[in-house]
Amino acid sequence: MTDLLDLALGGLALGAVYALVALGFVIVFRASGVLNFAHGSLLLLGGYLTAVLHGPLGFAGALAAAVLATALTAGAVDRLLLRGDGTEPGTAHVRTIATLGVDLLLATELTRRIGGDLLTLGDPWGDAVTTLGPVTVADSRLAALAVSAVAIGAVFALFRLTPWGLSLRAAAEDTEAAALMGIRLARVRTLAWCLAGALAALAAVFLAAFPAPGLERTTGQIALKAFPAAVLGGMASPGGALAGSALIGLTEALVAGYQTQLHVLGEGFADVAPYAVMVLVLLVRPTGLFGAKGAVRV
Repeated sequence: MTDLLDLALGGLALGAVYALVALGFVIVFRASGVLNFAHGSLLLLGGYLTAVLHGPLGFAGALAAAVLATALTAGAVDRLLLRGDGTEPGTAHVRTIATLGVDLLLATELTRRIGGDLLTLGDPWGDAVTTLGPVTVADSRLAALAVSAVAIGAVFALFRLTPWGLSLRAAAEDTEAAALMGIRLARVRTLAWCLAGALAALAAVFLAAFPAPGLERTTGQIALKAFPAAVLGGMASPGGALAGSALIGLTEALVAGYQTQLHVLGEGFADVAPYAVMVLVLLVRPTGLFGAKGAVRV
């Protein structure tokens, strides 16, 4: 029972970090209809900047600089490569393909810089653990839960309480109508990309923290595990991204913890478990857990 509680708490913490990444996917998709395949490279960029800057700036200063720089990079990608207001037919598909090129360029350069090294991010938690009754949990996991909760709460406050959030929701409902009402779609979209980049940089800290060995060149690929979480919840649903992330985090942690009992499924099944869950859910709910059915004109 204690092992189950340990795994469940670790899974929830992992799901909270996945939620930061999944929210980035959802925010960009709601703003522009683009599946941002460069999101993993942006995450790696944020982690790399934190790693190289924590010496001169300290952890807090390095994290702040990395979040800002990654947000600006994401905004620059939108402004420089994905021009237009997004109302032209077929532009979302072209932009989605363009993000593959951005991902290739960023990932290649960052992989060259990191090489085979394991980079430490200088986080203050280290390998410390805390005992909560029968459960022992890494301090980095508790920090992930706390920081993710604050960041996610702030994002939802932006959605509900700011003019930008209102504009984003209006654009997500009907892009052409929003443009006719005077909403500056390009600005809304760029800010959405910036916010997604900032969330990715924040998530990188916890994906590279203990019990992970550190930041490595493949860390950005972890963002691909958050993609099923976004799809599970419904690509246009921020709340669905949270539910999907919790489900994916718990699934991955439990499958990894009980790998010996699940050996019939093959070694390393925990790595593909998120995608297996995604397929099973989509067979029942093709639009995701919280996805709305589209209207069909007949």
